[in-house]
Amino acid sequence: MRKMATMLSIFCLLTSTMVLPVQAEQSEKTEVDLAENSKSAILMEKDTGEILYKKNSEERLPPASMTKVMTMILIMEALESGKIKRDEKVRISENAASMGGSQIFLEEGEEMTVDDLLKGIAVASGNDASVALAERIAGSEKAFVEQMNKKAKELGLENTKFKNTTGLPAEGHYSTAQDMAVMAKELLKHEQITEYTSIYDDYLRKGTEDEFWLVNTNKLVKFYKGVDGLKTGYTSEAKYCLTATAKRDEMRVIAVVMGAETTKKRNKDISAMLDYAFQQYNTKPVYDRFEQVDEMNLLKADKANVKVVTGDQVSILMKKGEKAENLEQVIEYKEELSLPLKKGQEVGTLKLMNDEDVLSETPLIVNQDIQQAGIWTLMKRTMSNFYKPF
Repeated sequence: MRKMATMLSIFCLLTSTMVLPVQAEQSEKTEVDLAENSKSAILMEKDTGEILYKKNSEERLPPASMTKVMTMILIMEALESGKIKRDEKVRISENAASMGGSQIFLEEGEEMTVDDLLKGIAVASGNDASVALAERIAGSEKAFVEQMNKKAKELGLENTKFKNTTGLPAEGHYSTAQDMAVMAKELLKHEQITEYTSIYDDYLRKGTEDEFWLVNTNKLVKFYKGVDGLKTGYTSEAKYCLTATAKRDEMRVIAVVMGAETTKKRNKDISAMLDYAFQQYNTKPVYDRFEQVDEMNLLKADKANVKVVTGDQVSILMKKGEKAENLEQVIEYKEELSLPLKKGQEVGTLKLMNDEDVLSETPLIVNQDIQQAGIWTLMKRTMSNFYKPF
């Protein structure tokens, strides 16, 4: 089904309606090379998913601790669903406590809140904290990794495969800059995550003899205006990697680099991409996440009118100096929708268009569980419609 309506808000559009991304492939000389120090890179506007720059963005590379972007997606989903709670204490297993690499030095048998464990992941890249929460959510790290790979498939990530929750070196564990940007976009749907990833320093076990100082591995959180996440990564194989996000005014962008030789070079490339985005582009918000845009009438549903809401924030991306007018919104529902529907289930797509140009495309979801109506509900609904005055 396809439904079209003129937007209530009128924007002014100049001649160019589509944003043209800057392309940079290593085999070609380009005017703008924003990531000259990295093997692979990408720059994305978060709301529209528009790619503003890319360089070898689909090359499979080890993501190191950027793996934890997916780990945090599943943690945030578990928090939002109520499966875990922030103040819940998690008992640390021998397996979690034994993790090497970056860690917050958990002890076997120690208890720590979900809130502090998430802080340990987001700020200090704690491998032990990642495994502890994975075990709490899925029962084992192996089962959690299966959920990570399932989520990757749902997001359409064809060049990503996880072998662990941490990003520690493992054969067949890989991702790409483009896939990391898509994961970052998904994680940022959970707006509370930046409450953790924006922390520059803090303490765990404060006031005890085991007090531990956390310092963010992403120094841009402190030194680049607007940066509030997301995740660094380093191994000798992966080199220095970073999935970063920054917000200024109404615009949020995602920048990813992989394979830089030093942290300084990594941060230089990220900063160059962020500078480019904020200097060249603006976004115009249209809908908030979970804002109602339509109603569906499902004949056999237990609710007569089913509210349809946005699955993410909806914005329009424009070059600075451009304006937009006469935008149209097109709602396309999936051809076959069968009951029951679960809260958050995708039922269609919202497109913002100018003529034939698609300026933005966002999934539409239902904001509550919808069940099959019982026989009496259907009978009452039929009788009510039958006796309506003409």
